[in-house]
Amino acid sequence: MSLTILYEDNHLLVINKTPGMLVQGDKTMDTPLVDIAKEYLKKKYQKPGNVFLGVVHRLDRPTSGVLVFARTSKALTRLNEQFRSRTVQKTYWALVEGTQLLQKDRLINWLVRNTKQNKSYAHTKEVPNAKRAQLDYEVKKILNRFSLLSIDLHSGRHHQIRAQLASIGCAIKGDLKYGAKRSNSNGSIHLHARTLTFDHPTTKESLHIIAPPPSDSYGIYALTIVNCRFLFYNGSN
Repeated sequence: MSLTILYEDNHLLVINKTPGMLVQGDKTMDTPLVDIAKEYLKKKYQKPGNVFLGVVHRLDRPTSGVLVFARTSKALTRLNEQFRSRTVQKTYWALVEGTQLLQKDRLINWLVRNTKQNKSYAHTKEVPNAKRAQLDYEVKKILNRFSLLSIDLHSGRHHQIRAQLASIGCAIKGDLKYGAKRSNSNGSIHLHARTLTFDHPTTKESLHIIAPPPSDSYGIYALTIVNCRFLFYNGSN
């Protein structure tokens, strides 16, 4: 499988993840993206033996977008600290069911993860075993049955965007687990990690990574900005 590289140097490898790819291995035994990326580095740089590649953060299997790997242990430690301290800025695009949303809003919930179901439940007040979750969204375009949102994520909880949007009756298109009316043909959901801004682990330079959305070759609507307007490809609404 070919990789779409967004940024690469001696310390980092940033990939535009396609929907359907695992980041790390699970019980399905499918080849994870981290192993594919290791093989890419091994071949490109003719490295003998095992290749180090640290997983800095994760995206859900049906989600696409910016994914950062660390090529050194020092980079991994420093990037992990940035994610822990929430200095990393994350923006997502989501196509959600429904059109009756506020133009802008902040969602604050307390999420409880059910590991058996691999699902998180959003509560409006703090409950036992819950973790606080916050995001801001802005409606960028409304179609007949869907709304396109730009989302600034302020915490990194399990299935956070999916659970929080579902809690206000706006399931992400294709996301059956969180109440979408129907699935996408390829098992993807319309959630895309659009941008990631963080400090380079060694140079301290601020990096702003932008991931183009999936093309129509993946069988889903592609989202892009042309002349500052959001357009849809491979269908309308």
